Amino acid sequence: MSNSLSTAELREAIDRAPRFALAHLPTPLEPLRNLSKQLGGPTIWIKRDDCTGLAFGGNKTRHNEFLLGAALAEGADYFVWGAGVQSNNCRQTVAACVKAGIPIHLVLSRAHLDGPVETQGNLLLDQLMGASIEFVDAPVGPELDAIIADRADQLRQKGHRPFFWNRNPVVQIAAISYVECAVEIAEQCQHEQIEPTAIYVSSCGSTGSGLALGAAALGMSCPVKNIAPLTWPWDTATDMAEVACDVAERLKIPHRLAAEDLDVSEDYIAPGYGTPGPDCLEAFKLVARTESIFLDPIYSGKAMAGLIDHIRRGDFSSDDNVVFVHTGGTPVLFAMNEMLSKSIPRRPGPFSE
Repeated sequence: MSNSLSTAELREAIDRAPRFALAHLPTPLEPLRNLSKQLGGPTIWIKRDDCTGLAFGGNKTRHNEFLLGAALAEGADYFVWGAGVQSNNCRQTVAACVKAGIPIHLVLSRAHLDGPVETQGNLLLDQLMGASIEFVDAPVGPELDAIIADRADQLRQKGHRPFFWNRNPVVQIAAISYVECAVEIAEQCQHEQIEPTAIYVSSCGSTGSGLALGAAALGMSCPVKNIAPLTWPWDTATDMAEVACDVAERLKIPHRLAAEDLDVSEDYIAPGYGTPGPDCLEAFKLVARTESIFLDPIYSGKAMAGLIDHIRRGDFSSDDNVVFVHTGGTPVLFAMNEMLSKSIPRRPGPFSE
């Protein structure tokens, strides 16, 4: 592409955005030789964004470098955040606020729970790190967002300057971090002397938007394949393209994306958001038992299920190289122990009858 940027030029553009250092970067890019051999397809390379280093890591640590940067630039003195009870986003945002010395209040939805709230997994970590926590019955989405905005208004009336979960501009600011991830992937692939055929990630928002914009800005020929973990009430590809264009304006780069430039699959969501299906559980088990890497059953497990399906249907040759971005989420495993232990039983030993 004639208007492609070098990695140095794109890094220079990213450096214009306010930032608060949190993550261990660049995260490793490693070949999954055992998994690749077992699947008999392309060489799979895993981008270890589960190793970003803050409170068990994950993609939101990257996001929070730029969200904290923006908040501090605005003079914020309080965070108000929210999602589901076992939110990876909330866990990493609490950790980021602890590092920045900013108090945080969480508004967590228990609408999807069948029983009482149990203090385990991400929720336990939120509590240990000192977040104030409020449980509400409103589902994740506009109803929960309204309560978060109300709590921010109450803090404002008390003289605080809150920074709170507000989809616009939070998603756009967070996406800047994955433009940088695309730079890292390009640099690491060059170092390994490979040309990626595709990049896979679990996303239907800022992470995938940033990766797609970064890849386009660098002139990378491979598609970024977004395996969506949920369905939005709007067109996901259109929304992600709009996010990418907003980020491009923020970074003052000329690249723009349209909906047709976003590769989004909603084929691996079933049986629903936050609930792994048989294909996801197979992917989880296969990666754990070939590579000693733990996916999460909500996001990266479904993305890996999509990649495995695409390999088995013949989308790639043995000469191809595919990059898989692991977005983290490990702590949620400890809140799903009963389901996982039943779905993935112990392997019989050599002395089993």
